[in-house]
Amino acid sequence: MFSASSTLVYKTGNHWDPITRHGVFLIIGTILVVLFHNIPYKWFQAFPLLLFFFAIPFLLLLLIFDNLNIAGILVIEKTNNAGRWIQLLGIQFQPSELAKMATIIVTAFTLSKKQDENGANPKAFKTILIICGVTCALILPENYSTAMLLGVTVYLMMFIGRISAKYLLWLGGSIAVAAILFVSFLLVTPDKQLENIPMGHRFTTWKGRILDFTSQEKVPAAKFDIDDNAQVAHARIAVATSDAIGKGPGNSVQRDFLSQAFSDFIYAIIVEELGLAGGIFVVFLYICLLIRVGRIAKKCDRAFPAFLVLGIGLLLVVQALFNMMVAVGLAPVTGQPLPLISRGGTSTLINCIYIGMILSVSRYTAHLEEQQKMQEAQLSQQEQTLLTTELPSEAQTAAEPTSEVLNNDEKFE
Repeated sequence: MFSASSTLVYKTGNHWDPITRHGVFLIIGTILVVLFHNIPYKWFQAFPLLLFFFAIPFLLLLLIFDNLNIAGILVIEKTNNAGRWIQLLGIQFQPSELAKMATIIVTAFTLSKKQDENGANPKAFKTILIICGVTCALILPENYSTAMLLGVTVYLMMFIGRISAKYLLWLGGSIAVAAILFVSFLLVTPDKQLENIPMGHRFTTWKGRILDFTSQEKVPAAKFDIDDNAQVAHARIAVATSDAIGKGPGNSVQRDFLSQAFSDFIYAIIVEELGLAGGIFVVFLYICLLIRVGRIAKKCDRAFPAFLVLGIGLLLVVQALFNMMVAVGLAPVTGQPLPLISRGGTSTLINCIYIGMILSVSRYTAHLEEQQKMQEAQLSQQEQTLLTTELPSEAQTAAEPTSEVLNNDEKFE
């Protein structure tokens, strides 16, 4: 992140400002990890009430107002034609991150409470669909990629939570049909007409990104305009000019030209500096995280903590994979940071809270293992005690007939 922040250094003139700011958030995030690590996982069930109460009004404000400033206390300013950040009392944050956390916890709680022998109760599907649908509907207009990733994560959680296959197929088919119809509408509608529709400025943005991603036109190198789609172009140059081991840490060239190199496209800088080996290693780290989460969930004796850690792990890994796909040109450009690596205050703190929640459940499973070992040791000790007390009596009982025969001449004869 320090290497990728060269454009911020150029703008501010302060060489240490980007890494100092990021370091402060990491320190606060570490404190949050320790704090949530020591909170019993049962307390997490109460979080959605507070998170939804805090996030939903701010999401509504982002939809209603393009710009808002109430005496400097509450400020809304759109960045890149998207309203995602709110500044409250000088603190800037993304309400969508809070809504995501609440939705994951509610989904895990619902799946855990509505399980029977045949799988999840149909009421669980309806409850999750309503809650996730409302959350995604509020996030979608200003941040469609976040809404999409949240929907994919909840869908995977429902699959793991044994929601009926017919419900999942119906939901997947309905979303696919709706997406096809919506994309078709965007492609056939002129930009001027789209601008006249409420939230039309976002429609034109989505349309442009879809066209850029699906365009198969090959432009000769001599006629290629790098400024036409600068982010994608510089990201691809960063990847293409790398090799097995890269240019070395701090030696990136494209970081000076690539917009959001420290956030949305940081993976391209990782590949440029650390090469194919470094890029694969970062992917391996996220896979290890998912495997670790799966092992923690397997050790749980209750459904809620298992679904909770699986939901958090899926959310982090799905977002990471999507970010890396965008950086290497396998997905349309969207504003998704790379979890636990990219620069960003809200995302860094929320991700650290996620890690703390995973560790809280891990601490619970470790306590379960200790209890099981103690019980096994006690049972083993009891069995040994029983054996030592019963064996002499059994031997004596078995020896009595022989002793009786040997000592009785009449019976012996």
